[in-house]
Amino acid sequence: MKFVLAINPGSTSTKIAIFDEVKQVYVKNIKHSNDELAPFKGISAQLNFRLELIRRELQHFDLPLDRILAIVGRGGLIKPVPSGVIEVNDALRRDLLNPPLGEHASNLGGLIAHELLTDFPAARAFIVDPVVVDEMDDVARVSGHPLFQRKSIFHPLNQKAVARMHAQTYNSEYESMNLIVAHMGGGITVGAHRKGRVIDVNNGLDGEGPITPERSGSLPCGDLVKMCFSGQYSKEEMLNMLKGQGGFVAYFGTNNAYQVEKDAEAGDEKARLIQQALSYQVAKLIGAMGTVLKGEVDAILLTGGLAFGAPIVDDIKERTSHIAPVFVYPGEDEMRALASNGFRALAGKAAMIDYQ
Repeated sequence: MKFVLAINPGSTSTKIAIFDEVKQVYVKNIKHSNDELAPFKGISAQLNFRLELIRRELQHFDLPLDRILAIVGRGGLIKPVPSGVIEVNDALRRDLLNPPLGEHASNLGGLIAHELLTDFPAARAFIVDPVVVDEMDDVARVSGHPLFQRKSIFHPLNQKAVARMHAQTYNSEYESMNLIVAHMGGGITVGAHRKGRVIDVNNGLDGEGPITPERSGSLPCGDLVKMCFSGQYSKEEMLNMLKGQGGFVAYFGTNNAYQVEKDAEAGDEKARLIQQALSYQVAKLIGAMGTVLKGEVDAILLTGGLAFGAPIVDDIKERTSHIAPVFVYPGEDEMRALASNGFRALAGKAAMIDYQ
């Protein structure tokens, strides 16, 4: 039996899971308190701390070391790459330690995977579909001014996994379908998938696109510039306004979408309006991606945590079902997506990227 170890570092947790070729056989979500992380200056400084916690947890799982054939970490903010599996090499480790686009907990995934090779001598270390996957058409990069260029930073791991699962469910191939995939969580990204490539998508990292539970989305440009130079806010405060302190957090003081939904159901008109604004803006972006695909859309897929919310899903369906059939895949299973790509890499079925 072959096994794959998946590693998903988050800002305050590190999730690990072991899969055989059929199912998940072990999972552990290791929590990290603010007090534990406070002594570390930056994300990369947490590497040895998280690594030792993982090693301690894996001692509880009785498995011969030579049965783990792949260790797959969540990808980080490296240079733009096409979709696929990247085997960890010196160039990738360099950019994960000194990321060109900034620090993020996911940068640790590939670094931890590489360090664990000493524990599992038969294994190979990979990352899969990092957030910087870039398959955009050139026309989609044009912003309107030569000093600015639109960037592809989104949720490719979950978007691609859900798209492949949908295609398989309907006896098709992802590479033969045109799909619009909306990942709806703390960040929201909507991608136009044409025959296996995401040819246009909003930059979810910087908050471009719809309002979300914690991001403001695309704000009126003129008003944003004026506020930046008003002297009332620092650069850091303005960036936090876009991501982290925007969206539901700005309107209600919470990023809990379920609570906002309950308040709306109880008659809170402000909650109802802002919740509807979220679904309205997601639907509007789905409509825009329909034009990107020239109206040739096989299906619209809704995924992520917000896809559990009936009011949001129902409103999006009502506004977009004329474009294509709408399918709902609530939540996300990043661990299974990581592991399945590890197995595909071992079998020679995954697109392999030589990172330079």
